[in-house]
Amino acid sequence: MSTHRTTSRGPLSFLKAVAGPLLLMAIFLLPRPAIGQSLDLALNGVGISIGDSEEITGVRLNFRDRHMRRVTGINATIWMPYDGRGGDVKGLALGLPLTGADNIEGIGYGLLGVGANESITGIAFGGLGAGAGQDLKGIAFGGLGVGAGRDVVGITSGGLGAGAGRDLKGISMGGLGAGAGRDAVGVIMGGLGAGAGQDMKGIVIAGLGAGAGRDFTGIAISGIGAGAGRDFTGISLSGIGTGAGGTLKGLHMAGIGVGANTVRGIMLSGLAAGGYDVKAFSFAPAYFVIEDGGVQQGVSISAFNRIKGDQDGLTIGIVNWARNLNGFQIGLLNFAGNKDRMRWMPFVNWN
Repeated sequence: MSTHRTTSRGPLSFLKAVAGPLLLMAIFLLPRPAIGQSLDLALNGVGISIGDSEEITGVRLNFRDRHMRRVTGINATIWMPYDGRGGDVKGLALGLPLTGADNIEGIGYGLLGVGANESITGIAFGGLGAGAGQDLKGIAFGGLGVGAGRDVVGITSGGLGAGAGRDLKGISMGGLGAGAGRDAVGVIMGGLGAGAGQDMKGIVIAGLGAGAGRDFTGIAISGIGAGAGRDFTGISLSGIGTGAGGTLKGLHMAGIGVGANTVRGIMLSGLAAGGYDVKAFSFAPAYFVIEDGGVQQGVSISAFNRIKGDQDGLTIGIVNWARNLNGFQIGLLNFAGNKDRMRWMPFVNWN
């Protein structure tokens, strides 16, 4: 005699059987959240947000920002914001590899780059570049370049270039060039060139050229040339030449030539020097000249001293030539054009 027993699975067993397929259908068939939505694990706006949330205090993770307004804490993204949009980040703006915002206050770090539409205040590091559309204040480094559209204040370093569209204050280094569109104050170093469109004050070191469009005040060291469009006051050392469109004041040394319209101080040149109104000690082994109608005061030492104006000082050389001599000449052959007699004299001439 046999006995057959039937067992009912019941509702619970049925739900277990269909739960897996229903979950997969929900993952693949349900509509994706729209841009601007996020998963927030937060209380009163404090916590963790995943997605394009507008505002959070804590940690925010998103692929690319479009609606973000403010993050206080950490904002980590994969890419730069859409269409130049952004918000404010106070804390850490982290880019894996890129990140950006309107304003970053704190630390901005991007494996490739970090940027702000308006300003960065704090520390910014970009593997390729770091910059701000308006102002950059603090410390910034870019593997290729670093800068701001308006003002830069602080320490900046760019593998190729570093600069400011307007004013630059602080320490700035560029592998090729560093400078400012308007004024630069501080220490500026450029592998090829360093300069400012208007005024520069401080220390400038450049592989090829250093200068200012208007006035320069400070120390300039350049492999080829250093100069200023108007006045150059301070100390300069250049491989080839140093000059100024206005007045050259201080100590200036160059491998080939030094000169300006007006000179006050010391000129040391490997070849030639000169100007129009020169009250200085000048040394130029080959040639020293005062342009037509100019004046020489002080001391000039050169093989050929040519004064095409008034000489009121002392010239020492092989040949000394002065249109109007009111001082002393020491050399093998000396000429004074304004003397009635003995215009040409050997060894010494005076008037």
